[in-house]
Amino acid sequence: MKRLSRRRQTWVFVVLFAIGMAWVESACVYYLRVLVDRVEPYQPNPLPLAGHLGGIELVREAATLLMLITVGAVAGRSLRTRLGYLAIAFGAWDIFYYVFLRMMDEWPRTLFDWDILFLLPLPWWGPIIAPMSIAALMIVGGTLATQTSAMHVTSPLTRRMWLLCCVGIALGLYVFMADAIAAVAAGADPTKLLPQSFNWFAFAVALALMAAPIVTTVWEMPRRRTAGVTWQRSS
Repeated sequence: MKRLSRRRQTWVFVVLFAIGMAWVESACVYYLRVLVDRVEPYQPNPLPLAGHLGGIELVREAATLLMLITVGAVAGRSLRTRLGYLAIAFGAWDIFYYVFLRMMDEWPRTLFDWDILFLLPLPWWGPIIAPMSIAALMIVGGTLATQTSAMHVTSPLTRRMWLLCCVGIALGLYVFMADAIAAVAAGADPTKLLPQSFNWFAFAVALALMAAPIVTTVWEMPRRRTAGVTWQRSS
């Protein structure tokens, strides 16, 4: 019981860290967007970063990823739990980032408002419900990985599901960066583009593939519990 309590405490601390980090991130982005008159980014010339601001912003985003990776590494004791806590921190940070932006300036107005989601390696675009859906999956998957032993069990089926998950991640990244990739291929500046449509079908496929390991794990948990009880009785 003490070990389980320790896991729960770590989960809470990681989420609290992510929430605090989300406020700092939201405040920085809000300050920057007010300075360049782009609180709502979906408008022509969405990223008018003058002088050294562009380079500083790219480094800030890289530093954000480094902070999330570090908290996962510190919180976990194995590769599985470290990745799990990283996923929890990333998911909570992403969701509360938009919650706090809404509190600061009543933007986004809806979950379907468009945003520049990230700048590395190219600008990511999409309605905010898309990254928030992935963030929710990350919290669920990270919680399963850190608070239970369900994801520790591997089988040919689970390995295939993780392979599908990797395919889903790659597809999701492409959906977010498709317009920027096309702009670069055409010799245009990807920071100046304003996407006109979002590939919902491809994103739905990507989200389903990313959810495959979680769905498989939840589906198999009752059977694994039953098998564990049977093994204990027989031994």
